Amino acid sequence: MLINKITCFLVVVISQAGWAQSQERSVINGRIVSNSPDLEGVYVINAQTETTVTTDNSGTFSIAAKPNDVLVFSSISFKEKRVLLTAENFSDLNFSVSLNMVMHQLQEVVIKNYNNINAVSLGIIPSGQKSYTEAERKLHTATALNATANAGLMAGGSVSADPLLNFFSGRTAMLKKEVAIEKKEIFMKLLESMFSLEHFIERLKIPAEYVKGFEYYAVDNEKFTAILNSKNKTSTEFLLGELAVKYKEIIAIENK
Repeated sequence: MLINKITCFLVVVISQAGWAQSQERSVINGRIVSNSPDLEGVYVINAQTETTVTTDNSGTFSIAAKPNDVLVFSSISFKEKRVLLTAENFSDLNFSVSLNMVMHQLQEVVIKNYNNINAVSLGIIPSGQKSYTEAERKLHTATALNATANAGLMAGGSVSADPLLNFFSGRTAMLKKEVAIEKKEIFMKLLESMFSLEHFIERLKIPAEYVKGFEYYAVDNEKFTAILNSKNKTSTEFLLGELAVKYKEIIAIENK
């Protein structure tokens, strides 16, 4: 009777040991392949253990798993893919997973123009009068001769010396720079209202510490500001993507 109990106990222990061994996971190495040159940052998730790793810049990854586990590959740039692991995958030195790129289709942007609502229609400024920003008003005052002074010159009188003094003192040049800076600040605000910080970091892959510099780089491009000023988000986003590629090349050169 005692022998039977011991035998049963040993059978149970051996069975549990075998079951535990079958549940042990080992590290599987692999890489993702795609037409995209940017393979870094793709999430690789073991659906059974919920362990998560990310791929490096060459697309390789290492994660603990065992046969019959499911690996989930997820990224903003690629379509999600699930792979059921087999024993052969662990012995395959060239284990790779092919991912398909996501083609982001931008939603149609409908721009409504309210041309009938402006400073003239509201009676703020007279019809036909040009409106100026604060910096433009300063520049206009510094460079333009008023009608009274001009009439005095034609009558043999004197003219205001301010324009001449401003010319020689360099104040006019300073005011022109002020106007240019003001316009860039306006474009910066427009750009930031159109795209979130996450868009620059996650979609355009601009490092967080370089986002503000990239914004200045973008608004310094006349072609871009012309499109930005049209408030056509689709065209703006397309050109912004092209500028992001060039800007990241500049960053790479500077960091060498």
